[in-house]
Amino acid sequence: MTSNWAAFVAAEPALARTVEDRFGAFTHHVLATLRKDGSPRTTGIEVRFLNGELWLGMMPGSLKALDLRRDSRFALQANPGSGTEMAGGDVRVAGRAVEVRDPQEIARYAEVVNPPDPDAFHLFRAELTEVVRTYIEDEKYLAVQLWKPGAPLRTTRRT
Repeated sequence: MTSNWAAFVAAEPALARTVEDRFGAFTHHVLATLRKDGSPRTTGIEVRFLNGELWLGMMPGSLKALDLRRDSRFALQANPGSGTEMAGGDVRVAGRAVEVRDPQEIARYAEVVNPPDPDAFHLFRAELTEVVRTYIEDEKYLAVQLWKPGAPLRTTRRT
């Protein structure tokens, strides 16, 4: 089961705001895709939250775009920043990337984002399978929030 960003926001607005804030704190994040042989590939990426969707834009012919065309599964981790503070916690999103080929939808995205070459880039929309936030609660617990489509938010705590 998957869900788009708008459905996640509707289901868990507070967690969604935290996730957006964490991704908004820095420009570059880490995307994991699968190579032809099934081994993982990690690369830097910029992401956008627009019109109820989480978007992944990529340069033409990039290896991560080719990976996603072959196998749409991905994991995305917000840049933790410098030091050890990680305000808002460590945030990860996993799912499937759906390539957008509709010229009007691509043009709307390009109008807002202004990619280097608005006529040559790959655009993917994220379909979420899970969102995870790990953080320190009350300076005592390691708390992990896990959301999956169709299930309630689950929080576990460890000392």
